[in-house]
Amino acid sequence: MNHKAIYALYPNVVSIDDTVGAFDANGNKVTINESAVNAWVDPNAYKQQRKAEYPAIGDQLDALFHAGVFPADMAAQIQAIKDKYPKE
Repeated sequence: MNHKAIYALYPNVVSIDDTVGAFDANGNKVTINESAVNAWVDPNAYKQQRKAEYPAIGDQLDALFHAGVFPADMAAQIQAIKDKYPKE
């Protein structure tokens, strides 16, 4: 069962048992339309997909630093740390 889809489509569902079904807060079984559940597309799926594909935040910031995009005071702080702990 796609729990995320069930919770999204049936806001009254508070628990799901894969072998028995879905239930509301009073313990009543909620009838689930499996076709609707199977057709449901997570509107936030892109967030996880993007997160998995983006370069690490440190790499992004380093690229911006090397491109000279930071304000002078921030660039100076970063350079001071790079100088203090140089690559070996």
